Amino acid sequence: MNILEKIYCRSVQGALRLVMPILPYRKPQRLNTISEVYSILKKSHVRRVLLVTGKHVRSCRLTEPLETMLQSNGIQLHVYDRTVSNPTVRNVEEALQMYLKNNRQGIIGFGGGSPIDCAKAVGARAANPRKSLGNMKGLLKVRRPLPLLIAVPTTAGSGSEATIAAVITNPRTNLKYPINDFALIPRYALLDAEVTKTLPPDITAATGMDALTHAVEAYIGHSTTAETRADSIKAVQRIFRWLPRAFRDGADTEARRQMLYASYLAGCAFTKSYVGYVHAVAHSLGGQYNIPHGLANAILLPVVLEAYEDAAVKKLHILGIAIGAASKEVPHREGAAAFIRSVRQLKQTLQIGDTIPEIHEKDIPSLAKKPPGRPIPFIPSPG
Repeated sequence: MNILEKIYCRSVQGALRLVMPILPYRKPQRLNTISEVYSILKKSHVRRVLLVTGKHVRSCRLTEPLETMLQSNGIQLHVYDRTVSNPTVRNVEEALQMYLKNNRQGIIGFGGGSPIDCAKAVGARAANPRKSLGNMKGLLKVRRPLPLLIAVPTTAGSGSEATIAAVITNPRTNLKYPINDFALIPRYALLDAEVTKTLPPDITAATGMDALTHAVEAYIGHSTTAETRADSIKAVQRIFRWLPRAFRDGADTEARRQMLYASYLAGCAFTKSYVGYVHAVAHSLGGQYNIPHGLANAILLPVVLEAYEDAAVKKLHILGIAIGAASKEVPHREGAAAFIRSVRQLKQTLQIGDTIPEIHEKDIPSLAKKPPGRPIPFIPSPG
């Protein structure tokens, strides 16, 4: 990045930090049971709903209780279940046609970050039928209110149920790009531990590390607030305490519940404070090789934190204190190192490796020159 780009990025960051208190951020209202979904639909006079999910989620019958409950209460439900990992432009357009053809009034995104992001993008297209996804790429291009949107996360990781972003993949260019607008924040988020109990250990681990990355980058970044720092610390503490339990025993309801809440908190934090180099590289790798986003973040996180060196030591020390890995009395560098060691130890407990075999050395120059789309020109500047 040249000096002019850096000055521009710093200027945008500074301006956003100044206006952040008056921007229309909001936290989705949390729901705890599926019966509350029907109550919301009834109160909103929504009788026709599109459920956006994926084949695996539906084949595991995770959506069945919700589908049965809604249909038994007279809600007309159509289901789009072809969302893939790293949802594509085609997924969004197919689901949109189902929404329009059947005159739907609301959307439920049910699954990990991919179905929820797909549901957001469908809502954006429904609100802007004359705008393509490409025309909404970037910051504040949606502008219009979405149909009623409810998110039901089945993984504790993406935080998509609380963010302003939907990340869509263009398979023709192998690039991911985000659509970022306050309108994309779901009105409601159903945090139901029951739907996460069938997650296999490897997905539990990768998505949990995704949430940790959100929380850490939101905390150490340049655009934090007192609220985002508090949410980040709460999320980090819960993840270190509860993720190993959820990994060892998927049926542990309390661990699953705490991880869903941690992911929600991390989502609320990073949608205001943004993320950094870990995500920048992870999105590039995901677009090029279709590497699961949480896994890429998990592998990259300790490496990038070490590369920050002095720029992040004070804040990393504070995170180390928060999880009990460091004391206040030690130097910042020592406390930061203790936190990074704890991240590596957590990865080891979760049986996550340190390498990404898919990377080809010949692709690195191209990956470095083609950054993924970002909500603002962002330089992760910890400290």
